[in-house]
This record gives sequence, structure tokens and C-alpha cells, in this order.
Amino acid sequence: MSKVRFDISVSLDGYVAGPDPDPEAPLGQGGEQLHEWVLVTRSWRESHGMDGGETGPDDDVMAEMIAGVGATVMGRKMFDGGEGPWGDPPSFGWWGEDPPFHRPVFLVTSHPRDTVEMSGGTTFTFVTEGVEAAIEQAKAAAGEQDVHIAGGASVINQALAAGLVDQAEVHVVPVFLGGGARLFDNLGTPPPGLEIDRVAASPAVTHLRYRVTR
Repeated sequence: MSKVRFDISVSLDGYVAGPDPDPEAPLGQGGEQLHEWVLVTRSWRESHGMDGGETGPDDDVMAEMIAGVGATVMGRKMFDGGEGPWGDPPSFGWWGEDPPFHRPVFLVTSHPRDTVEMSGGTTFTFVTEGVEAAIEQAKAAAGEQDVHIAGGASVINQALAAGLVDQAEVHVVPVFLGGGARLFDNLGTPPPGLEIDRVAASPAVTHLRYRVTR
């Protein structure tokens, strides 16, 4: 059965990006540390057209995350770090001419824009009606496959508060960032319930997967 799920790396003090982001450090100061475990896995490297990589528990988790995804939802900051109107010419995001998604991506934004078709099967559709509309469109595009909420924290928090998430996975990296973009803010009253589904770990990161109850 298809589901709506997210996974995201988080610091031990609860941040998915560090303070003071800028074009040279889009994840803020220290934020790149959260993804070091990802970049060395064989599954991630294969999905980005690269050879080599490590196997083991982190790679097993990464392979599961990549499999079975039919559509992706993300926020504007994850796309290009921006907030205001699209420039002239408009940004095409962090991802270059061949983004790694190879599927439909629905981007939550306040500023309308025509759908952008990229190479490799990636399309970016810009949804101005909010996260619920983006997930509804993603479900239609994904069919029997899963919808993956790629981030960032704001879109994940909105989806959780709206009761739209079936599975949550956080990858806890043993670092403190001291500030930045916080996960699990403004989740509504009462907040969603969680049931532990799996715990896996390596020396670099602890993977906590939950079923979200409503």
C-alpha cells in the first residue's frame, strides 16, 4: 500500500540546517555534517550516477528510502534557498540540469510559476495552494508508489500538523548545531502520535523510523 513518508537528517539538538545559511553554505553553518553519512553510501552514489560507496546499515537504510518513490514534495528553500518572487530569469534550483529525482516533484511556494521539465524525467510543478494540495497532486502522480516529502523542516512540519504523513524517519547525527531550522515545531494541538517501527544504527548516525498515528 502506498504511503506518504519523509526522512531527514537532524542534529542531536533538533536542527535540520545550521544558522546563517547563505549561497556558499545553503545548509547553514555546520549543516553539511548532517549529510556526511549519506554521501558515502553505495545506494546514494548509484542514484547519482557515481561508482563505489560503502555498504552496511546506513546503506541499507538509504536503499529503502530510495526504493518505491513515485513523486516528491519539497519546499521553496530546499529548491533554491529563496523566499520571494522568482527572478528574471527564474532560478532552476540547486540541482543543475539533471536533478537526481527522475520523477515528478511538487514544490510548495507562494509564487506561481509554470511547470519546469528537466532532463532525466524530473519535472518541477509549483503549487501555491499549500502543502495539502501539493501532496494530493503528488499522490495522483505517484499512483501505487509512495510520496516522499524531501524537506525542508517547514514543509514536513506542515504536513505532520495537517495529518498527512504515514511514516516518519529521522536520522540523528551526533552533532550540536546550536541554531538554525528546527524540526517538529508548530505541530498542532494535540500533536500527531508516533509508534516506533524500527531503530538502526552505525557509528555515524542513528536511524529512527516511526508510524504516524492520528
